[in-house]
Amino acid sequence: MISPYTIPFVGLKLGQHLFDFTLDKTFFESLPYSLVDDGKLVVKLNLEKKETMLIASFVVKGFVTAPCARCNEEMSQKIKGDLTVYFVFGDEESEDENLIVIPRESYEIDVQQSMYEMIMLALPARSAHKKNECNEEMVQLIQKYTSNQDSKEKEENIDPRWAALKNLN
Repeated sequence: MISPYTIPFVGLKLGQHLFDFTLDKTFFESLPYSLVDDGKLVVKLNLEKKETMLIASFVVKGFVTAPCARCNEEMSQKIKGDLTVYFVFGDEESEDENLIVIPRESYEIDVQQSMYEMIMLALPARSAHKKNECNEEMVQLIQKYTSNQDSKEKEENIDPRWAALKNLN
């Protein structure tokens, strides 16, 4: 089965080509270990075909559903971002994440991973509800269990040689 995120570039003329993708829950479900559960996103791809390379310029706008960092409840997060990826023909691997080397005999590219990476880069470092919107019961439970666990772990992990330093104040 051909992926809806695969673009056959062999028949394209040199120059600019526009593609639109609408991403939803099925996009994220098809990716193992996705950090996002659901979303409604529009991705615009401007693919420029040149003699020796393809330049893919992505722009994404929309909403994703991800767990809140404070209460772990699902929340909607507005995102907007862009990414440029260069596809070059060759045999050697590239260490640059924005440069993808494809075999010379290739006739199509799959842009799913590039779109997912762009979405992940567009997410804030910490997604959390606004103040007073979190599930307070869950916040209290998390605080209760993490504070007890942290103090027990700290007590258990103290090297006896350093334990005497605790009493120096």
